[in-house]
Parts: sequence; C-alpha cells; structure tokens
Amino acid sequence: MQKAPVKSRPWAWIPSLYFSQSIPYVIVMMLSVVMYKDLGISNTDIALYTSWLYLPWVIKPLWSPVVDMFRTKRWWIVGLQLVIGASLAMVALTMRLPGFFQASLAVMWLMAFSSATHDIAADGFYMLGLRQQQQAAFVGVRSTFYRLGMLAGQGGLVYLAGQLTERTGDVHFAWSVVFFVLAAMFLLLCVYHRFVLPRPLEDHAVVQTDNYLKEFFATFGAFFKRRDIWLILGFILTYRLGESQLLKLVAPFLMDPVVKGGLGLTTTQVGIAYSTVGVSALVLGGLLGGYVISRLGLKRCLWLMVFSVHIPDLVFVYLASAQPQDLVVVSAFLALEQFGYGFGFTAMMMYMIMVADGEHKTAHYAICTGLMALGMMVPGMVSGRIQEYLGYQHFFIYVCVMTIPAFIMAAMVKIDPEFGKK
Repeated sequence: MQKAPVKSRPWAWIPSLYFSQSIPYVIVMMLSVVMYKDLGISNTDIALYTSWLYLPWVIKPLWSPVVDMFRTKRWWIVGLQLVIGASLAMVALTMRLPGFFQASLAVMWLMAFSSATHDIAADGFYMLGLRQQQQAAFVGVRSTFYRLGMLAGQGGLVYLAGQLTERTGDVHFAWSVVFFVLAAMFLLLCVYHRFVLPRPLEDHAVVQTDNYLKEFFATFGAFFKRRDIWLILGFILTYRLGESQLLKLVAPFLMDPVVKGGLGLTTTQVGIAYSTVGVSALVLGGLLGGYVISRLGLKRCLWLMVFSVHIPDLVFVYLASAQPQDLVVVSAFLALEQFGYGFGFTAMMMYMIMVADGEHKTAHYAICTGLMALGMMVPGMVSGRIQEYLGYQHFFIYVCVMTIPAFIMAAMVKIDPEFGKK
C-alpha cells in the first residue's frame, strides 16, 4: 500500500496552508478594524460589529461534522479558498457604495463563514497527516506561517493603504486597491493548493450520510462527556479574556489623536509599528514557543507561557500614560508585547490539540476553537463602549485585571507531562 505523501513532505503544504488560513481571519478581525477607523467609524461600532464577525468561528462546531462526513478535507480547502478570494474582490467593490459600512460587513460575513469552515478542513488535514510528535514539532512552523499571513495581510497592506491615501487623498480608493491585491493573492494560493496539496489515504468521508444525525450528536456528546470538561471549558474561555478586549482597541488607540488619549499615528505608521514590527515579533515568539514545547512538553512550559501572554499587556498601560511620540519607542514596546503573546499563545494551540485527540479529532478541534472564539467575541463586543467610558489609560488597566482568571485556570488544568515532547 502506498504511503500517504503528506506524511513525508510536511514542508510542502504546512507553510502555505496556514499562511492562507490566516489571511481571511486577519482581514475580518484585525485589518477591518484599521480600515473602519480610517474611514471614520466610532470605536463602539467598530468593536461591536467586528466582534459579531467572530460568530462563524464560535458556531462552526455545529457544522464541523459535515466536513468530516462529506468529501475530503482537500476538496473543502481548495473550494473554500476560491470563495474567499471572490469575497475579497467583493469587499473592494463595496468601497464606493453609499452604505459601504453595511455592505462590506455583509460580504465579510460570507468571508467569515467560508474562513471558519476552511479552518475546520485545514486543521483536520494537519492532524490526519502528522504523528503527535510531528504535530508538536510543526506547531511552531504552522504558527509562524500563520503569523506571516498576518504580516502580509495586516502589515504591508496597511502601509500600502496609508501610502495610497497620502498620495491620492482618497481613503476609499486606497482600501479598494488593498482588497483587490488581497483577492489576487488569495486566488493564486487557491491555484497553488489545487496542484500541490497531497492526497493522504486517511483523508476521506468518515460516515455515510444516512447516519448524519446519529454521528453529529455522538461527536458532540463524546466531547462534552469528558470527566474534566469544566476545566477544559474554563481554560479555553478565559485564556484570552484580556486579549479579547485589548485586541479591538489597539489600532484605534494608536490612531486616535493625543488629545483623545491615543498616540496619533498615521495609517502608514500603524502599518510599520504594529502591523509589521509587532507582527514580526509575534512570529518569532510563536516559532520559539513551538520549539520549547517540543523539547520540554506542554505541562512544563505552561506557567511560563501564561505569564508571557498576559504580563506584557502592561506595555499598553505605559503607552497610554506616557503617550510617547517617537515611532521607534512605540514600535519597540509593541514588539515586546507581541513577542510575549506569540510565545505564550502556543500553549493554547497545543492544549486544544491535546483535548481534540481521538476518533473525532477534526470536529473536536473545531469545538475547541469555537469555544475560544466565543471567549473572544462576547467580551470584545462591549470593549469599545467600556473604553469610551473609562478612557484608554484606565481601560488598559482594566484589561490587565481581566487576565487574572487565566492564571487561576492554569493552576487547575490537567495536562499529561509527556504531551508535546518529541
């Protein structure tokens, strides 16, 4: 019997797959925040409506069994990349419409549902094709290329939007060009994966369609019947509680004028400081995190990673208090915070892989990521209103207080001491 090619050539597909997986998520969750701020939308509306876009990732476990039951993961990946590329082009076309905010949000909903389903297939493809030890070794690689997708979709293109706006004076035209560039890039990735993605023997429909309902409820039941389910839920829902609120207000904080408590950066400067320097540091942190876990195991690394994720949030307390105007200083502090986050978030990725391991690993991993998205969506929805009430300085102090539950859950969660080691 021929061996599944995916097992022998992970470098041929892991980098490009996770690069492409990150792009629509980054656009919907992060690039849209910068764009809407640039187009004059209020912090409250930005936080509320872009947080609602998390919903497809929250409820994707409801249709994750469908990806297991129908066609192959490879088929889903290629088909959905085509849909996402078309959605990006549609966003570009909404920029000149009178109701561009509502129209672009509607298209982003389509992109978000397609991206969430693509995540299910891509993560399932990853777990089907690699042994547990390889999963640990490559978690840093997949995280790195996911973050490089963030760099491409958030850093350089934010800079491009800023430059086009400065040269043409037309912010709508600038963002339209950005989304056409993204559409072209994503469609090229779709074509690449059509020819390059391997066809592992394990990649097939798991059950017949007439057993759909039975399999659907069995999949969910197997997850929620775990003996330590409350610890699992508590850890996943609280690990990013502080970040869920911080993330929606970083770009507005950087772009708001000094008199309003912000740093007064231009779109171009945000593209340099946060979206390029910061994301580059985040990539390095993620790569290091994967390597450390593969050497020491998740359990030994957990506390170091929890501190790495949350303590650097104090950077924003300082920036909101001192309001430095030196771009180099701002970039250095953002790099510090992002490096810590990239390093520490690796623990959450490996924890979800550990929880999902078993017969229904694709669907169970989707449940884990859906729960994580829920922990991001609900707090994020109200973060804009909280910030406008407290002001930036007190808001960032509040965010630091919101990290405390993650420390409590880290002390209680159960992890196999050998999990993640090579």
